[in-house]
Amino acid sequence: MLDLLLLRSFVSVVEERSFTAAANRLHLTQPAISGHLRRLESQLGKALLERTTRSVQLTPDGERLLGYARAILALNRDAMEEVSRSAEQRSIRFGVSEDFANERLLTLLKRFMQCHPAVDIEVRVGIPGELLGAMRQGYVDMVLGAQCGEPVTGTRLWQEPLVWAWSEHAEQELPSPLPLALFPEPCPYREIALAQLAMAGIAQRTAILCMSGAGLRVAAATGFAVAPMPASQLKPGLIALSAEHGLPELPAAEIMLVSEASHSEWGLLRALADALLAGMRPVRAVETA
Repeated sequence: MLDLLLLRSFVSVVEERSFTAAANRLHLTQPAISGHLRRLESQLGKALLERTTRSVQLTPDGERLLGYARAILALNRDAMEEVSRSAEQRSIRFGVSEDFANERLLTLLKRFMQCHPAVDIEVRVGIPGELLGAMRQGYVDMVLGAQCGEPVTGTRLWQEPLVWAWSEHAEQELPSPLPLALFPEPCPYREIALAQLAMAGIAQRTAILCMSGAGLRVAAATGFAVAPMPASQLKPGLIALSAEHGLPELPAAEIMLVSEASHSEWGLLRALADALLAGMRPVRAVETA
């Protein structure tokens, strides 16, 4: 029988891409996490991870185990919650793109819970592609995030331009190849930006890989790299590059609420969607260079 503790450590290492980060997430020591992985590999008789000094990669056997491990942990969590919760208390697991995890959103969520005392909202912040994957695996009930290009079924909150963000103090002539600040895959901004540059024949390089919107904004504001982002994310010190700089136009970003239609709590999710639709709007006009 697979030990839940060992599976939880395995999944955490994969998701965090680091033994140290996984240890912090689970409030354990790094040697303890390493010991859990060794025990799990010994139990299965298979190598699950390929470790280097800089990265952790899944082996083919690790790839096969990962889906089962997540499902086992999700079922265990759901069983515990279902048995322990009161008959009236309900929970919404809400995935939010890092771009929109701001004070206004959290205030709206708090207000919603005040209006619905029997509802708890658990927020998970991440990249839209990862959050949609988590929703399909049953970890998340609803996702708020941007989509570009291929449509996603859901409720559109608003639409806004996707822009090339750059420092207002940087030189007017852009470097070549174009240095980019990007989120890791999967990310709709990354995919559409790279596709548009490729179609325009513009050379590019990934100058910095960011794990947060704050990182993207710093990279752009210092002139270190150009960052594709929704126009509402432009902060003081940032401008949206115009066509004069020779960059291709980016499509609009659709800010969407997405949920599994078959979810048993769809009525409650619909109420939350209506509250967000009424309260969420872009907050800043676009400036172009």
